[in-house]
Amino acid sequence: MTSTWRWDDEHARLTPTAQAAEVRVIDSFLVEDGRARGLAEHRERFRFACRDHGGRAAGDLGRFFDAVVRTVPVPGRWFPRVELVMGGARPEFRLLVRQAPERTAAVRLWVCPEPDRRREPTVKGADLAWLGEIRAAAVTAGADEAAVVSASGQLVEGSTTSVVWWRSGTLCLPASRAVLPSVTRRLLVAAAVATGTPVSEEAAVPEDLVDVPVWTLNALHGVRPVTGWAGLTDDPPVKQPGRWQSYLDDLAVPLIERSGTDAHRVHH
Repeated sequence: MTSTWRWDDEHARLTPTAQAAEVRVIDSFLVEDGRARGLAEHRERFRFACRDHGGRAAGDLGRFFDAVVRTVPVPGRWFPRVELVMGGARPEFRLLVRQAPERTAAVRLWVCPEPDRRREPTVKGADLAWLGEIRAAAVTAGADEAAVVSASGQLVEGSTTSVVWWRSGTLCLPASRAVLPSVTRRLLVAAAVATGTPVSEEAAVPEDLVDVPVWTLNALHGVRPVTGWAGLTDDPPVKQPGRWQSYLDDLAVPLIERSGTDAHRVHH
């Protein structure tokens, strides 16, 4: 079940809407029983992306995001999506309140045969149509996720995920700037640095990665090991996320703290 709300900046409130609109920017985060991780990072990524897409004309993003936090139900698992859309003559903010799909523990990748066609790879939502197409192609090929490659064939990221891998105890990131600034990857890298785990960038084609453990990362599923590459291998080495996923889970904090009859946003 999904409900859609538009931001009324004049009255500082969210109101239900069924009007179709052109999506320009999106962001999503997982909420489990009123707790979320990386909310400040999601908020700032959304703010930064909106800046170059008319976001100021949509109103006060801070007040909008505070209203989002108050609107997401506390019990259960939710995957709210904030949007900047063209709502008629001017941009507007919207909120989709969605129940979260079940978390899955592993992923099978399919390599998209055509190079990255995204116009704005660093803006979440700008290329939803193409990313949806290649993910559908991946499912048709018996996989869960499409791997995006550059014009030179190097792995960039997944259609809905960031991709990282392990080589000789080093956490490796794609050596590309044409990637979404993933919140989950940022938190994982921070954990690696804090524990003294080496982190490095590496330019690699998918064929280079079939014999090393690969992970996909996103807000919904967290860390998932790659257990197969469609058309390349069905038996790659698998490294379970274990303590790394536990670390991410422990970062979840209440969206709202309540003291008596007062409620206030948690800033972090």
